Amino acid sequence: MTRHKDYDGLKLAIAVQHAGLPKRLRQIAEFAIDHPDEMALETVAEISRRAKVQPSSLVRFAKQFGFDGFSDMQRIFQLRLVGRSGSYAERIREAQSGREGEGSPLIVMDELIAAITASLQDLRKDVRPADLERAVDLLAEAEIIGLVAQRRSFPVAAYLAYALSHLERRAVLIDGLGGLAAEQTRLIEGGSAVIAVSFSPYAPETLAVIDQARSQGAKIIAITDTALSPLISRADVHFEIREAQIRGIRSVAAVNCLAVSLIVSLGQRLEQPARGRGGGARRRARASG
Repeated sequence: MTRHKDYDGLKLAIAVQHAGLPKRLRQIAEFAIDHPDEMALETVAEISRRAKVQPSSLVRFAKQFGFDGFSDMQRIFQLRLVGRSGSYAERIREAQSGREGEGSPLIVMDELIAAITASLQDLRKDVRPADLERAVDLLAEAEIIGLVAQRRSFPVAAYLAYALSHLERRAVLIDGLGGLAAEQTRLIEGGSAVIAVSFSPYAPETLAVIDQARSQGAKIIAITDTALSPLISRADVHFEIREAQIRGIRSVAAVNCLAVSLIVSLGQRLEQPARGRGGGARRRARASG
């Protein structure tokens, strides 16, 4: 069994083996992917409590991936935090502690700001420049851009549809209103692209749209949460985002940051051939509205 020396390698191995693991080890795998900071900072007792497994299962999990024991594996998660400020780790602990006994709105806002700051720093560290370039390439080349998201992710798709219209890109918001998602998706053929946003629990409607669009030859840009997401295997390029969460409520700050970054970058890409004709200035003015 290979002993992985970095977090990315270990995360990939966990994702590949996830489906074949025994139930308790699957629970640990899901916790580890969803909460890598806790895996780095917490004790065996606390991790086992939160993952709802026995401490001995953590040792089994570590050995499954070639480590001598849990502490040996935990160092891989700790290395992921190297290079970040000491106060950052403290902010993670504070934001996720909940401070349930204190109900002041100001304390809630402070917790959320700390958690959002941590998630945005994660976004900057975890997003690969090549993936951003590839996503912008796909959007610039697409004849039509489909946008699909459900429930709490829907506002992201709605914003993207609005912003793309101001960049004069043909955009289709696949909202499924009236049960017409399949009909809306028929517009997304070869030469088109779809931005799909979904977080656990993954919306089956979004997966159905992705599958149909792929069968029609469209490229898929997926925005999701973990390496275990079913969107990843369906995507041409994907982004994993761990959103801030306090008291059971998740923000959408990091995914909105990524969405705006894609729009601004696409606008810059599109204005390159338009320089000298005033097109870029007009696009920027419209997009800012």
